[in-house]
Amino acid sequence: MKKGPESGACPLAAPGNLVESNPDNNSSNGASVREKDMLSSSGELENVQLKPSRETSRKKLCGYLNKLGIKGPIKTWKSRWFFYDENKCHLLYYRTAQDINPLGSIDLSSASFDCKAENGEGVFEIRTPSRVFTLKAISKQAMMYWLQQLQMRRWEFCNAQSRFPVGSSQLVNEPLTDVVDSEDFLPPVKTPTEAVGLKAASLPAPQTSTALQNISLKHPWTEIQMNWVRKARWMNSGLPGLPEEVARERNPMDKVSVLQQQILTLTEEVKSQKELVKLLHKALEAAQQEKRVSSMYLTAAEDKDRLELVRHKVRQIADLTSRLEALEQEKKELEQILTLRDSHIQELKEHVQLLMEKNHAKQEVIMTLTEQMARELSDPLQEANTITAETLYKQQEEIEHLKDDIDAYKTQNQFLNSEIHQVTRLWTSVAENEKALLMKCACLQARNCQMESKYLTVLRKLQEAVPGLPSSHAELVRNLIQEALQWDVKEEAEEGFNLNPVSEYDEYGFMTVPDYEVEDWKLLAKIQALEIKSNNLRSQEVVEKPLRDRWNSVGELSPSAELKSLIRSGIPVEHRQRVWRWIVSRHCSRLPDHYQRLLRQSKSTEHPACRQIELDLPRTLTNNKHFSSPTSQLIPKLRRVLLAFSWHNPAIGYCQGLNRLAAVALLVLEDEESAFWCLVHIVENLMPADYYSDTLITSQVDQRVFKDFLSEKLPRLMAHFEQYRIDVSLITFNWFLVAFVDSLVSDILLRVWDAFLYEGTKVIFRYALAIFKYNEDEILRIHDSVEIYQYLRFFTRMIMDGRKLMNIAFNDLNPFPMKVLRNRRSMHREELEAELCELEQIKAAYVKERAEQGPQDLKEVVSEEEEEI
Repeated sequence: MKKGPESGACPLAAPGNLVESNPDNNSSNGASVREKDMLSSSGELENVQLKPSRETSRKKLCGYLNKLGIKGPIKTWKSRWFFYDENKCHLLYYRTAQDINPLGSIDLSSASFDCKAENGEGVFEIRTPSRVFTLKAISKQAMMYWLQQLQMRRWEFCNAQSRFPVGSSQLVNEPLTDVVDSEDFLPPVKTPTEAVGLKAASLPAPQTSTALQNISLKHPWTEIQMNWVRKARWMNSGLPGLPEEVARERNPMDKVSVLQQQILTLTEEVKSQKELVKLLHKALEAAQQEKRVSSMYLTAAEDKDRLELVRHKVRQIADLTSRLEALEQEKKELEQILTLRDSHIQELKEHVQLLMEKNHAKQEVIMTLTEQMARELSDPLQEANTITAETLYKQQEEIEHLKDDIDAYKTQNQFLNSEIHQVTRLWTSVAENEKALLMKCACLQARNCQMESKYLTVLRKLQEAVPGLPSSHAELVRNLIQEALQWDVKEEAEEGFNLNPVSEYDEYGFMTVPDYEVEDWKLLAKIQALEIKSNNLRSQEVVEKPLRDRWNSVGELSPSAELKSLIRSGIPVEHRQRVWRWIVSRHCSRLPDHYQRLLRQSKSTEHPACRQIELDLPRTLTNNKHFSSPTSQLIPKLRRVLLAFSWHNPAIGYCQGLNRLAAVALLVLEDEESAFWCLVHIVENLMPADYYSDTLITSQVDQRVFKDFLSEKLPRLMAHFEQYRIDVSLITFNWFLVAFVDSLVSDILLRVWDAFLYEGTKVIFRYALAIFKYNEDEILRIHDSVEIYQYLRFFTRMIMDGRKLMNIAFNDLNPFPMKVLRNRRSMHREELEAELCELEQIKAAYVKERAEQGPQDLKEVVSEEEEEI
């Protein structure tokens, strides 16, 4: 069987195409120029046969493996040279790397690979439809390298053969290699150069010991003489007969094999000569050293110098003697270890011999039983006694029926596989159509929300113009507004298709359209809800879905710039609870049983703030269904959290506004203890000291700092406020105190809280400025102080695009350094404390003056009511 041109060159040349070319070893540090000239001829001949081909950049796969051969009951491992033919996806195996004709091949295109731990180290299987090949590599690393390379080559061949026809969908025509590359189940295994490639092909399998392993450096001249004698003998016995030996070989391939074997022998001889040259250099250096010492001894002028040289030599001898003794001791220890290993090897040999004898005995028993069974089956009388002809006929008939059933099941299985394949293709097509329809439906819903929002806006404009309309038209406008506010989502759902996507409550129980007493505010709230839903639908595929995919890929949370950017973009509902818990746990170390101890204390002793807490509970998040009723489940949890905090922080106790902070924490974290620690994190870590004290001094300081930032970032708007004497702190004070709760819609509010919990109070300044920037143009159009105050009461309800507000807060308002914020706070705090101190002095002086006037002066003071009487 000859190898065709499709299989490439001979297996010996193939290694050059599969691994990196090794550096040339023809030169060494100890060899002279004459040695290089002597070795040039053999090096060139070696390069002709073994130099790797660089014409192809593609690495080929080849190397030595042990193949399990089975001859009857005997199983043996045989070393074979394996070479991968990438044109046919076959793995060819040869007796040696120098052979031309392969012993056989393995078709890998439909094969599978398996490695089992019980088979032993380095053993793996290649399963083809017709046969199972068991192979063994020299190490586990070599086995994993072979398996990985074979898997990759099989995938590339199958992928190249299975190309989809032109005209199929773009999704199907995408290359499959991207899928494989993205699923990095097994990292790339480093190439074992000692078992695969050029090095393995250039060495004979089994490797023989070199001629210089037993050379002694103690008697170099004797070893050199013996080496030259061995060389002469080899030259006389081996080389003269080479032409005759080659001439006797009739087959050119055999001649090439003989020549290659001679090349290997000459290469080994060259290595021996190199070692010999190194040995000569060492001997020459030792002789020169001895000559220098003798010259110093002879040229010494006095006996004293000669005596010193002799003493130095004696010291060297003593040192060498001690080293010799140490080496002798080490030699004895190694001999003992060698003796123990020899005894162990002998025991293993005896054990192997015993196992072989047992195996031989079992094989004999198997052969005996096989012969006995054959005799029994061949004996007609015995067969007639054990089974009747009728029973045999029934069994044969039953076997035929079973074969028919098997064929039927095979046909059915093939049909079902085809059916599954077709149904899968249909399902894929239906899924793609459904996705396209859902996207179209989302666009229609967004457009419908915009149309409805514009309709409500028109109605609001008409409502403002009602005093100037005829009575019939004014009545019509009022009816249209009342009808628009009473639209029910349930009625649309009963029709089977809902074009109004605004539900009554969001994920956390907030009303999407709060039930305001003022009809104009209701209309604004519904317009805002429709616009927000429209923006969410339009950004679902472009913004929200990629953002959710990025969050899904986040594993263990750790502080980083990427996590900061993700949190600023907003945390999805399914991840918000986990992220908030992680943020709180980073800054608050939970004390064991601390919360339960505070609850027990609040039950045993009534806190002074208990009455105020009870008054504020019904007024907490009235637009949320979880707090709107006194019987709601979260009301008792909120009461326990606020009482526990009042005992935890006696300096603050309770301040109005803490109820809203704790309520938002309860809605997201659900667990009341987690909500308690979240409240602790906000009050004690995020907010400055004295923010919720009795004087609220730090809160007042922040209002002055905010006015400074407003003048710097939005000078036109601040000048407009000063022109009409607008005090923005009347609007913004509550923003800072409760972090925008009850001021922004829940969708935007929770995004603000995501960044606020992670970065701190600087986020509140950013969003407060962004809100004014968002509505700056509308405010500048108003030129009346009363109308400006009225607009500022509800202008947060005019924010429709949360993404736009986020970009203003974190991009348009940059830079926003925390150092500047701290300096401004420190400056304004000193000013405010000085003003408060001055007020206290004025108050004290007034009280002192009134006290000096005496009670008679107080009688002269008559109230306004008494004067009227």
